[in-house]
Amino acid sequence: MKVLVIGGDGYCGWATALYLSNRGYEVGILDSLVRRYWDMQLGVDTLTPILPIQERIQCWQALTGKTIDLFVGDITDYDFLIKSLRAFEPGAIVHFGEQRSAPYSMIDREHAVLTQVNNVVGTLNLLYAMKEDFPDCHLVKLGTMGEYGTPNIDIEEGYITIEHNGRKDTLPYPKQPGSFYHLSKVHDSHNIHFACRIWGLRATDLNQGVVYGVLTEETGMDERLINRLDYDGVFGTALNRFCIQAAIGHPLTVYGKGGQTRGFLDIRDTVRCIEIAIANPAEAGEFRVFNQFTEMFSVGDLARKVQEAGKSLGLKVEIHHLENPRVEKEEHYFNAKNTKLIDLGLHPHYLSDALLDSLLNFAIKYKDRVNQNEILPKVTWRR
Repeated sequence: MKVLVIGGDGYCGWATALYLSNRGYEVGILDSLVRRYWDMQLGVDTLTPILPIQERIQCWQALTGKTIDLFVGDITDYDFLIKSLRAFEPGAIVHFGEQRSAPYSMIDREHAVLTQVNNVVGTLNLLYAMKEDFPDCHLVKLGTMGEYGTPNIDIEEGYITIEHNGRKDTLPYPKQPGSFYHLSKVHDSHNIHFACRIWGLRATDLNQGVVYGVLTEETGMDERLINRLDYDGVFGTALNRFCIQAAIGHPLTVYGKGGQTRGFLDIRDTVRCIEIAIANPAEAGEFRVFNQFTEMFSVGDLARKVQEAGKSLGLKVEIHHLENPRVEKEEHYFNAKNTKLIDLGLHPHYLSDALLDSLLNFAIKYKDRVNQNEILPKVTWRR
């Protein structure tokens, strides 16, 4: 099958493109490369050294003999998008092509608007392109568990059955997003759901937890194929930040009380989930939702796990609590369901198996590239 990976130069997209290529799919990457531009604007960089996308693809082709087509442009430009789709003719589209940082979306009005336009308009263009020319193509879109927020009831996979005033219906699960980024993903979900109901498109929404890890089988083949490891206060995750802080002797910075609980998964499970979704496509007219995570941890849990792992490597790791720059519950109920991908064949990796090899050892290896001025938060939700 031909699979177009939109956002294939990014963290999840790059690992997915190589994984699918290595398993016999004919892969194309479509990317505006704007993620690299945002790094330059903010004065930040991934911990790991990343080559230009053209060199990354050339390296992959030299190592494996497998080609990856490249389309450089912006999906908010409909003419570019439709021409690229017609040139490649995908059977499935994997959509990672969105601004994915909550702090970035909360910097100011400009960044909030950019996030909404990039994410919502880009996805809407994609839906129209599929309707016009590729109605049988399967859209696999990366959603986020952050759409749900932290409700005081169990989180189901996309839908919930409700009884009200003697009547019963199954409806999309209520959304309580915590940033303008997460709001954009909610808008995406509504638009995709609508397009499936009205136009008969087929789509799978993967509500993904926080992804960790650098290594997959493919990105570990050669250092030139290495994946991103973002740790800064805008694009970095708490777990990445903790690992970098441990490597350089900086106290781990837990926001608030540290009880914020989320779903997590290894990058190796991300790429496998994409393959599972592609191999088991949604039906025409179906908007299918899978919760894509394997374990749940609080921020405090993560800090303690990094502290213990660091001690095993001889590192002195302290934990400090900072005033929380975000507006969020710091202690809350969180119980999310995640059975559908397991039922389709996902065999999870666990954080205990990846913390050293795919995180801390990389942090130590590249610690000379750390910019300590970018570790602490600079964006606040109430600004």
